[in-house]
Amino acid sequence: MAAVVDIEKCTGCETCVDVCPASAITMEDGKAKVDVDLCVDCETCVDECPSEAISME
Repeated sequence: MAAVVDIEKCTGCETCVDVCPASAITMEDGKAKVDVDLCVDCETCVDECPSEAISME
């Protein structure tokens, strides 16, 4: 289960980029993008996202 970003909800605040311990999240066109190969399923980004744009799938 990797983190998935709902780009409609993502505000581009970059909070998830800052908190990801695996550096699996980058910004693309102002929206967060998760590299599923790097994601360690820790859910830190889910907990920290202020717009609730990230979930685990």
